[in-house]
Amino acid sequence: MFAAVKHRTMKKKILAFGGSNSSKSINKILASYVAGQIQNADIHIADLNDYALPLYSMDLESDQGIPDHAHAFAKLIENTDGIVLSLAEHNGLPTTVFKNLIDWLSRIDQKIWKNKPMILLATSPGARGGASVLGIMKNLLPFAGAHLVADFSLPSFYDHFSEEGIKEESLRNDLSEKIKAFELELNK
Repeated sequence: MFAAVKHRTMKKKILAFGGSNSSKSINKILASYVAGQIQNADIHIADLNDYALPLYSMDLESDQGIPDHAHAFAKLIENTDGIVLSLAEHNGLPTTVFKNLIDWLSRIDQKIWKNKPMILLATSPGARGGASVLGIMKNLLPFAGAHLVADFSLPSFYDHFSEEGIKEESLRNDLSEKIKAFELELNK
């Protein structure tokens, strides 16, 4: 009478990016690596250089409106199931390019991240691994609609990361558990 219905698991769409405009961004490398560990996912790696935005000002917005690149990035967020974001740190704070992106996106919708599951990362060449920016943004991003599932800091990037991934077993295991938590949230 009824044909058997085959259940297919749809791949989740993941947006991954580093909060930096450096052409050699170690945070983009980390975000790409983590996104690649997520099971059953289509990954889009965004480069903030492809979404160059003028420095936000109310006058500029009033005169010229919201730039097309801000709308394009907002559409990326809208069309994704989950976000992998790795933050670069400049003087303990988010980079100017990332803060500027947030400023423009917030003019489109205050809930920038659309309550999408997010794994928040940070790394740096130093031993603190971007801990300052990670701490600040863990507190602020939920106010902008981020559903933070997990966070991870990779200290001393050049000592702990290679082409094969994270070298130290304890760091690798910690990150693996956080990725699993992210995957569970994605599949709810």
